[in-house]
Amino acid sequence: MIEALLAALAGLLIGSFLNVCIYRLPRDLSVVRPRSFCPECETTIAWFDNVPLLSFVILRGRCRKCGKPIPLRYPIVELLTALAFSLAIWRLGLTAAGLKYCVFGAILIGLLFSDLEERILPDELTLGGTAAGILFSLLVPMKFGIMHLFLFSLRNRPIVISAAESIFAAGFCAGTLWLVGVMYEKIRHKEGLGFGDIKMVAMIGAFLGLQGALLTLITGSLLGAIIGLCYIWFTGKDASTYELPFGTFLSAAALGVGFFGDVLLNWYDRSGI
Repeated sequence: MIEALLAALAGLLIGSFLNVCIYRLPRDLSVVRPRSFCPECETTIAWFDNVPLLSFVILRGRCRKCGKPIPLRYPIVELLTALAFSLAIWRLGLTAAGLKYCVFGAILIGLLFSDLEERILPDELTLGGTAAGILFSLLVPMKFGIMHLFLFSLRNRPIVISAAESIFAAGFCAGTLWLVGVMYEKIRHKEGLGFGDIKMVAMIGAFLGLQGALLTLITGSLLGAIIGLCYIWFTGKDASTYELPFGTFLSAAALGVGFFGDVLLNWYDRSGI
């Protein structure tokens, strides 16, 4: 339990950094310099006004200098990241698997809000996340997948098969989604998917493998169709021109598949429940 609480504290800090990434990366700004500042009055934020969650409550959700509201996204991101970290470490312990899902959760939360606000999925999170997923496949062997069949002769080398599964899932899912996008463009004569979505699916495949990535695609598409259409209907927007934040729905689906699928199921397997 202590480990989970410490993980939650680490998640709060990482969530605070994710808020910087969500604001700056889509704008091609450095995430290192300058120090955090108010987007409205551009005043540098003092350290005591930059404490995750606590500062938002003390300041009552407003900038100390100009009084403009602080977006609710800031405490939400910090809280979600803390919950993701604590769940991963609570169920998987201080292991490579626990670290893997902490990183995966942080990347997805960053992508979810970046796409929701700016309709941009930064390469630093998609391509960087793909590389991280492949590296983690060397530390945390993936469960049975299609490469276990093709590379059966290497069954005594699970790390090799795991890496191959991660790379194959990333390439196959990205390629399939790209093909769907091309076909949509040919039929509808307009772009249906951006390359950011394709690179994001590669990242998800690298972390979750083929089965997890395909389940994410199906779930994310259903979420996008249901919630997106309801939003368009309630707001009266033009369905033919409205740009649906598909990456947001993919992120939510991947969080569900990864944390409520892999993390919890792995824990149940270990505990014998």
